[in-house]
Amino acid sequence: MTPLTDAEVEALGSGDIVVRDDAFGAALGLQTREVLAAWLASGRLDPAGVGRDGRITEVRRDLTAWVDPGEPGLAEAFARFEQLRGMLASDLRIGLHRFAVQAACYREGAWYRAHLDAFRGDPSRVVTAIWYVNPDWTPADGGSLRAWVPGGTREVEPRLDRLVLFLSERVRHEVLPAHRERFALTAWFRGAEAVPLLPDP
Repeated sequence: MTPLTDAEVEALGSGDIVVRDDAFGAALGLQTREVLAAWLASGRLDPAGVGRDGRITEVRRDLTAWVDPGEPGLAEAFARFEQLRGMLASDLRIGLHRFAVQAACYREGAWYRAHLDAFRGDPSRVVTAIWYVNPDWTPADGGSLRAWVPGGTREVEPRLDRLVLFLSERVRHEVLPAHRERFALTAWFRGAEAVPLLPDP
C-alpha cells in the first residue's frame, strides 16, 4: 500500500474524504464478499444498533457483525487494515494504537441516516476506513456514501476494492438507500484511551 500523498494528508486534515480504488486487491475483495454473503445467509449478521449500548433505532437499517483478527476467510483483510493503521499513523503523525473492524450488509432498501462516527474530543475513534467489496456496482444500485465536506457534499459509490478514509469526528456522512445487497468492512482506528480521573483521597 502506497503512503498517503501530501494532497491526501491535506484533504483529511481539512475535513475532506480520501477515496482510493484498487486498495487491497479485487481478488481479496471478492473472497471477502463471499464470506460476508455466507454470514448473511447463516444469520450471523444482526440488525445494527447505535451507541455503546447498541440500541436499535430509526437511524439505520443495516446488518452488522464484529470481525475478529483470526476470522476464517477474513484474516488477510484484517491484516490489510493493520498495514493501513501503520501507514496512517506514520503519514498523519498521530498515535493510532488499535482498531476494530465491523462487517456490514445493506439489503435492498436499507440506509443509514447522517451521522458522525465519533464525538468531538473523543479519543477513541480517530480515523474511519471503509472498504467496499461489491462487484459490478452501478449508479442504479444506489447505496452511495454521501459525505459533507468543505464546499458541499460528495457521493461515493461502494465499488469493489474501493477504500474511503476520513477523520471520524470531522466528516458527517450517510448511506443512501441501496437497491441491491451491499457489503463493506469498516475499521475505526483509535487513539489513546482517556484516563479516568481518580477521586480525591
